[in-house]
Parts: sequence; C-alpha cells; structure tokens
Amino acid sequence: MRSDALRSALPRIIESRVGPLADGRYLHWDELRHRAPPNGLTVQEWWGGIKLARANGLREFPLRSSSGRPFVYALPDPVLETLHWLDQHAAGEVVVTETIKEAGDRRRYLVNSLFEEAITSSQLEGASSTRQVAKEMLRSGRQPRDRSERMILNNYQAMSALREIVPQPLTPEGVFRLHAILAEGTLDNPDAAGRLQRPDEERVVVTDGEGVVVHVPPPAGDLQSRLEAMCGFANGGGTDGFMHPVVRAILLHLWLAYDHPFEDGNGRTARALFYREMLARGYWLFEYVTISRLLVRAPARYARAFLHTETDEFDATYFILHQLQVIRRAVEELMTYLRRKMAETRETIQLLRRADLNHRQIALLTHALRHSDAVYTIQSHSTSHRVVRQSARTDLLGLVARGLLEQHVVGRKFVFRPVPELARRLDVS
Repeated sequence: MRSDALRSALPRIIESRVGPLADGRYLHWDELRHRAPPNGLTVQEWWGGIKLARANGLREFPLRSSSGRPFVYALPDPVLETLHWLDQHAAGEVVVTETIKEAGDRRRYLVNSLFEEAITSSQLEGASSTRQVAKEMLRSGRQPRDRSERMILNNYQAMSALREIVPQPLTPEGVFRLHAILAEGTLDNPDAAGRLQRPDEERVVVTDGEGVVVHVPPPAGDLQSRLEAMCGFANGGGTDGFMHPVVRAILLHLWLAYDHPFEDGNGRTARALFYREMLARGYWLFEYVTISRLLVRAPARYARAFLHTETDEFDATYFILHQLQVIRRAVEELMTYLRRKMAETRETIQLLRRADLNHRQIALLTHALRHSDAVYTIQSHSTSHRVVRQSARTDLLGLVARGLLEQHVVGRKFVFRPVPELARRLDVS
C-alpha cells in the first residue's frame, strides 16, 4: 500500500484497532488478501494497519540478506505461548522421566530417535529408501547400497556426533565437520564435502519442485565471514538483551539454510545445527525428538515459511512460528509414544514377572510380541542398545535357551526369530 494512501486511511485504521494478528494468526499478505477485512477497511488498508502494528515489536538479529538488509523477528502471542509450553515439557515431564529413567531404556529410545531423524531428514532432501530398508541397514551395520542409503547412514553418524560437538562453542570447523560427515560419498564433487563453496564454482541455488529458482544465496566470497558471524550468534552473541534459546536455535536453522554455503546437504546441516543448539541450551528431551518426520509430511509448508520470510521484508517470524508448530507436534508425538511404551512395558513385565531377564531382553521380547516376523542379529541387538557384541550375543542365546527365540544360520551369521505363539510361551515360562 502506498504511503500517501496509508496516511489518508490512518484514522480509520486506528479507530479499527488493527493489531499484528488476524484471527489470532501472524498472516502473510498471500494469506491475508483472501480474507474479509474488519470494520469497512479495504484489504490493503488492513494489511497496512497490521504492518504498522508489527513494526514496534520487531527486533533485529545479525543475519543480513544478500543486499545487506537485516533480518527481523517478533514475539506475538502464539510464539510466547508455544515457547512457554516447550519450557514446561522439553526439559522433561513426569511421563518422560518415569519411562526413560533406566539407562538401558534411554539408550534404546535414543537410538530409535536417531534412526528416525536420520531417515526422514534424508528423505526430505531426496533419499528414496523406505524406512524399513533404512532401519534394517542401520541396525545390521551393513554398508549402504546406493546414494540414498549413504545419505541416511551419514545423517545417523552426524546426529550421533552431536554428543561430542555440543559441549564446545560452535566454530566454523565444527560446522565443516558436521557437513563432511553428512556429505561423505553423496556429492558429485567429493572435494566439496566439509568446505564452503568457492567463488570460482557455480553457486548453488534453491528451486521449487518445477525447477523454478526461488532463492539465490549470498555470493561465495561472503560465506566465510557470514559463517563466522553465524557461529558467534550460536554462541550467544550478536543480540541486545535476552533471546529465548529456542528462538535462537530456530534462527540458526534459518541462517544456515538462507546462506546455503555448501554444494549439497544444506538442509540436513541446518537441522543438525538446530539439534546441537537445543541440546547445548539444556533441552535434553531433543535427544529423543525428531522434527524431520513432520517436515516430510508437509514439505510445502516448510518451503513456504522460508518464502514468506524472504518476501515480507525478511521477517523471520513466519519461519519461527512454523518451526514452533512442528517442534510442539514432535514433542507431543514423543509423549504419546512414551505413554504407549509405558503401557506395553508394564504388560510385558507382568508376563515376565517370574523370569530373570535384563532390560534389553525385555525390550526385544516387547518388540517381538508386536512383530512376530521380526529377525534379530547380534549386530542389530548390539546397535539398538549400544552394547558390545558379547553382551548382545549373551542376551540372544539366553532367550534361545529359554525357548523364546529360535536360532538359525543364514549365510555365515546367526539370526534369531521369535518362536511361534510367543505370548502363550511367555505366559507359562
């Protein structure tokens, strides 16, 4: 809306008490223009009033556009409400601490979440392997057969490496290390793993599903200084006053994705940095939360959050709100999963109350009760529980001795399957 037209409409806009939200939502013009404006305003006047109401609440942070314009963000009520919810739940709820208070359970849930994030984050960037095949590869420890499987394995290794990276301040070298793990064996130019694009290389751009360019990142010559600024921001710098840690983690994700500094794997690196930031700020539950599974379900919304930010004066509030919605749903799904696991564990413990079994054996039998066609190996059991092969072998042979698993030889390795009618066998064992 032109400034002179806005000035002439200002009395009516003020009288209408237009705020920063529309129907309780922080809407972009693309969404607002299809709605009926209030109090006799035109939709353009309504948008002008919303932009005026938002202006006083906008805050800058150090990310700059390619032309040097600062990115900004706001904290409208939907942001504050979700941040409060996450502060209550992501640091641990009673249901979580009860469910994963045992070290063995924590390892198992952590491994499952690492598998899920590795698979879905890679699928979001083109990996085509199914979840079943990908999980079989990760559990068995076999080598990947194609680029899709290599992407998934790399993502799993990078997420596992976060434990070592989290305690240290973020540095460009740490970002390079993450990217090198994520990109190994997946790039057309293997030399591009773990380094920024160079000025003499064709700059990567972001396209939509039809090949139309939707984002041109900053020039390669600016990437080193921008990466150093990003790391300073991740370590708490570059802002006046307090910035909520979850907001900082989301904006770190946005920053890496906007700069797109690598030949490939930028999205996976951005999401890994988000996890690193959440864990570094004490949100321990994010060892178990997977956000990429939700992004895979609605990739267009993910892309639209970037687009709305870039097309509305670099207002990152759109991206913050989208990510907060995804994060909250991911935590809620984890809570539902944990409650179900609690119920299943109680039922299994009742069945096994007379048996002298360790928590790993109980976990395997719980799984086997729901998957009668499951196949277990020493390697898969070792990977699932992060124990040495000897401990895994002892667990499985112990269940064979009790008549709860069958042992077979396939090729040169042992495989183990649940015995027929396992539930009845457990009930009398």
